[in-house]
Amino acid sequence: MIIGITGSSGSGKSTICKILEKEYKVKIINADKIAKKLSKKGTSYIQDIIDAFGKDIVDEEGELKRKKLAEIIYSDADKRKKLNNCTFKYIVEEIKKQISKVQKDATVIIDAPLLFEAGLDKICDTVIGVISKRELQLDRMVARDNIDYEQAEKRLASQKNNAFYQEKCDIIIKNGTNMKILEDRIKEISEKIKMQSKREV
Repeated sequence: MIIGITGSSGSGKSTICKILEKEYKVKIINADKIAKKLSKKGTSYIQDIIDAFGKDIVDEEGELKRKKLAEIIYSDADKRKKLNNCTFKYIVEEIKKQISKVQKDATVIIDAPLLFEAGLDKICDTVIGVISKRELQLDRMVARDNIDYEQAEKRLASQKNNAFYQEKCDIIIKNGTNMKILEDRIKEISEKIKMQSKREV
């Protein structure tokens, strides 16, 4: 079974994936980590980024200037789309490659903020959307990314809102600050998905 987990920045996808990995022994495939790995010096992906954004997007060592790229794409929707076009083909290919190496009876979780935009929802049996209160998302982003609230607001404003995930996803997790409530919700969803898979077999 392949399950997609998606949501905007600061919604708490990573926390949920950690719980699933620890408690349910699922295989987590993290799209952001793959993108970071693929954007190393000398890869085809980094060359595509250089072609799209110019040589100034890498430092003297040929490594991607991540902060500069973030400033560019969160300020310009067209450039953000250009980056996504560069990114999706490499990430989707790598995710499919990793899935092919997993045992067929295992559960795979694809953790991807742009799951729908990349078309990855099409290979998922179930898609879980993670939503949270905006203020809480901003607090998490500031703490995690070492940015100020103005930058966090700009990044969040460029992403899909909670209504998008509520409409598009099969299951919604509302992620607040109570870990016990979150764990209980994950357990409930896990049991529901298992029952569905049994009926399908």
